Amino acid sequence: MGEKPQKIQEQKHISLGVLAHVDAGKTTLSEGLLFKCGRIRKIGRVDHKDAYLDTYELERERGITIFSKQAVFSMGAFNVTLLDTPGHVDFSAEMERTLQVLDYAILVINGADGVQGHTQTLWRLLEQYKIPTFLFVNKMDQDGTDREGLFQELKKKLSGNCVDFGGELECHGAEESGKAMQQVDNFGKTSGEPENESGVEKQMDHDGRFADSKKSDHINGTDDFLENIAVCDENLLENFLETGIIKKKAVVKLILERKLFPCFFGSALKMEGVDAFIRGMETYMAAPVYPSEFGAKIFKIARDDQGNRLTYMKITGGSLKVKETLTNAGRKGIPEEEIWEEKVDQIRIYSGAKFEMIKEAEAGTVCAVTGLTETYPGEGLGIERESVMPVLEPVLNYQIILPESCDAHKMLKSLKELEEEEPQLHIMWDEQLGEIHAMLMGEVQIEILKHLIWERFHVAVEFGTGNIVYKETIAAPVEGVGHFEPLRHYAEVHLLLEPGERGSGLQFFTAASEDQLDRNWQRLILTHLEEKEHLGVLTGSPITDMQITLLTGRAHQKHTEGGDFRQATYRAVRQGLKKAKTVLLEPYYSFRLELPAENVGRAMTDIQRMQGNFQGPETEGELAVITGSAPVAKMRDYQSQVISYTRGKGHLTCTLKGYEPCQDQEQIVQEIGYDSERDLENPTGSVFCAHGAGFVVPWYEVEEYMHLDGAEIQDWDDAYDDSGDSSTGTAEASGRGYSVQGKDTHSTSYGTGKTSRGKYTSMYGSYEEEKELKAIFEKTFGPVKSKKYNSNSRSFGNLESGSSFYGNSGKRSQSSELPGKTSQGAWRNSNPAIHRDDYLLVDGCNIIFAWEDLRDLAQADFHAAQTRLMDILSDYQGIKGCILILVFDAYRVEGHPEETFQYHNIHVVYTREAETADQYIERTVHKIGRKHNVTVATSDGLEQIIIMGQGAARISARGFKEEIASAKQQMREEWQERRDSSKTYLFDSMTPELKSHMEDIRLGRKKKEEL
Repeated sequence: MGEKPQKIQEQKHISLGVLAHVDAGKTTLSEGLLFKCGRIRKIGRVDHKDAYLDTYELERERGITIFSKQAVFSMGAFNVTLLDTPGHVDFSAEMERTLQVLDYAILVINGADGVQGHTQTLWRLLEQYKIPTFLFVNKMDQDGTDREGLFQELKKKLSGNCVDFGGELECHGAEESGKAMQQVDNFGKTSGEPENESGVEKQMDHDGRFADSKKSDHINGTDDFLENIAVCDENLLENFLETGIIKKKAVVKLILERKLFPCFFGSALKMEGVDAFIRGMETYMAAPVYPSEFGAKIFKIARDDQGNRLTYMKITGGSLKVKETLTNAGRKGIPEEEIWEEKVDQIRIYSGAKFEMIKEAEAGTVCAVTGLTETYPGEGLGIERESVMPVLEPVLNYQIILPESCDAHKMLKSLKELEEEEPQLHIMWDEQLGEIHAMLMGEVQIEILKHLIWERFHVAVEFGTGNIVYKETIAAPVEGVGHFEPLRHYAEVHLLLEPGERGSGLQFFTAASEDQLDRNWQRLILTHLEEKEHLGVLTGSPITDMQITLLTGRAHQKHTEGGDFRQATYRAVRQGLKKAKTVLLEPYYSFRLELPAENVGRAMTDIQRMQGNFQGPETEGELAVITGSAPVAKMRDYQSQVISYTRGKGHLTCTLKGYEPCQDQEQIVQEIGYDSERDLENPTGSVFCAHGAGFVVPWYEVEEYMHLDGAEIQDWDDAYDDSGDSSTGTAEASGRGYSVQGKDTHSTSYGTGKTSRGKYTSMYGSYEEEKELKAIFEKTFGPVKSKKYNSNSRSFGNLESGSSFYGNSGKRSQSSELPGKTSQGAWRNSNPAIHRDDYLLVDGCNIIFAWEDLRDLAQADFHAAQTRLMDILSDYQGIKGCILILVFDAYRVEGHPEETFQYHNIHVVYTREAETADQYIERTVHKIGRKHNVTVATSDGLEQIIIMGQGAARISARGFKEEIASAKQQMREEWQERRDSSKTYLFDSMTPELKSHMEDIRLGRKKKEEL
């Protein structure tokens, strides 16, 4: 606490993160930035174990960053909080948590090694978190570095919008000025006197500019440099071609939008290029504007030397004062028992190992707070939302072996403190084996964790052999039912479990009717789905890549409590998993193997043996490079083999690719030996009540006892494609069914259809068979009695063609708020004795963005795409004669009333403010769906489910496009047929009477005078 950070008043706050692959010189660059900006007076070095930001003893011993650190300094008009993050892949979780609070990032590239595997992983994370990025290529003083070659590698492997800012003359001038003022030797000492007598802290003037800088609002650079910037944005390029200049604020905007990535080259150790880099950031950064309402994002939990719990957070709105009360009550869906309210004792601003206490932290400040005991990384306070799940996660599970004299339960409690600081550890207690397990990234993290446990708890632990962390998903949709009804309790839940895209995690939706289950119960069920890590039934591994939709449920007015739905929800998930065809997933590495050409054959053979795949070898200098992917279980120890058979010349780099189907599923399941029926914490059955007592019903008999009708899901093909890339959302339909065996001879069969279902993409709400939705809703909500769906009829038609509009029938409505029946003709009903109007409602925006030709047109001119769609639908209505209503969103137009007008023969609706097209269609279908034949054209999955529940039919955007093309083709064929057979005859234009007389004359039966 002895050192005070610089007092900066009325400055703009910037949180700046430094990221890099291990040994790229990240900490050395941070030292250079702190030195040049006056934060420190002597540059520390990692190899000398005196770096300012390496505050932990083990960091100095090993020469790597383990925990993220911060330092505060001035950079011109900005008050910068520099966050130095770990570079080693084993500590990626610590790095990723820091990304949540960054305004800008510095990505450091090792000039000697170029873009490495983990560097590309960092780049993808920066892209996902949408963080503007500056690049610094370090170690350019080493022999063999090629600036142009490295720059082309950046453009190829990272982004084509990387621009070398060596042509920026002001930055270049700053570099030359810095060299003239100061030289730094390899020990961090300066030689020569600075031109300013006040020392290093006065190297910059009060505006943050170097003294010889000429201020200008446009960039001073070479022609090539300006052109390279201009081509990053179309509008900027047009303006540059007209004026020949580029304004600095335009570059600032491009960097913020991640359309431009400034690249600088130098050597942090010798302070080469650092001045230019500082000038570039100072010139082209912009401080964010924060709201006045309080918000904070928590990104780290730690403890100080006295054991005080520190909550690191960034204030993202308003301000935070000492003794102010914080709470998580503002977030939706939090159970009442988990709501906390605590006071802030201290607010600390850390710089290295020291800190200063302040009374108030304004927006943009990164600080550590004491007094909070319930917070966790990723939590949002005030207006800030909770963060999404981290992308990088451990894939190895290790047993923590304790000394014989150590109390396991007491140690478990202590280890939970470490889990607060490192949530990815996932400290678990195996009740059956009496063991403590943790999830870790690799061997280096194990060494660090052993040191931490000894230092903090004085217990010498060991770690067993790491086991692979598997996950589970399902291959086809299935319904899960959970019922919980011991005496004086009641809840029943029906869930639809569907496979999702690989890497999508778990997603939760609701399609339940509020008439059957109140909204508050629905929200509670979704909360219970999100709060628990649900385990699969094959190996007890967590489930992933699934969408779980609440179909229906039931509560009792008197006996239902919140905990009842928790039990019913958990049991519904497990029951559905028992019925489903489950797929075991295992983690895969993306690898890059560099080795001599003579060892390529051995390497390719090894990769095939490991069930991996690879691309053909490429030659880079004297080495061959093989890239591909392989299971972690097979490749985790391959590095030592590479070193052995290449005699130290080979190098293997692995990064986590994600989870793929396990190729040895049966063997792995048998080895793990998990029995879902003996997992008492995750029951598969349900509890029902009879004669005043509850009794357990096994999962395979639940549907015989359930109180609500279930969904009849049939004719589904495998949606989880083992061989394809699920990111496309497609799967090859195998046409095979699957069965689930119960106790004894009980067997339930699902999905035995023999025909291909085609594309299945639940993620985007695309259902290809109308009967699938019908089956779900008729079983869940009862039959839709007002209509009978003919699932075999999928064509539209008119009176002449004899086809029908989905074969719907029913009563005719006597009144409607929608426009009346047109005179183009009626649609034929299945019951001709009762006339019903046929309505077609089209979600305009959904169709435009689903049809490729309209989507391309909309990118250039959205109004033109709307007009084109209206013309297409006008032609279609002329063919079919239905009442066609086209609905467009106008909900974002402030004060916009609902607008309806006639466009030729169709009705066009623009919704009112705060009402989407989906809401308008739902409202309209609700009014007329039971009295008329209503069909909705949309590919919105949730919308399809809702309209089906209202008694309407639906057609997907793709199916609608095919139907329009079919109708036009049919019309052309009929016209062509009439055209080919049409000839001009005199008799064709006569009345029947005149024709008869003319025929008599032609045959001589009468004379002309007699007529």
